[in-house]
Amino acid sequence: MLWILKIIELIASVLLVFLILVQQKSTWLSLTTFSESFWKFERRWPEKVLHMATIFVWAIFIFNTFLYFLMA
Repeated sequence: MLWILKIIELIASVLLVFLILVQQKSTWLSLTTFSESFWKFERRWPEKVLHMATIFVWAIFIFNTFLYFLMA
C-alpha cells in the first residue's frame, strides 16, 4: 500500500510542477496605473481550468502526504 502512495505522490508532484510552470504570469501589477480596474483580474477559460486543476492536484498532493505520514 505504501508503494502505491509513493507513486501517487510522485505523479502528483510532477503534475503540480508542470501545472505551475505552464500558467502565465499575471501582468496586472503595474505601478503606473492606479485606476479602479487596476485591482480587477478575471481568469478566462484556459487560465481558469489551469488554476482549478492546480488547486485540485495540490489537494490530492496534500491529502496523499498526510495519508502516507499516518500509514508509515
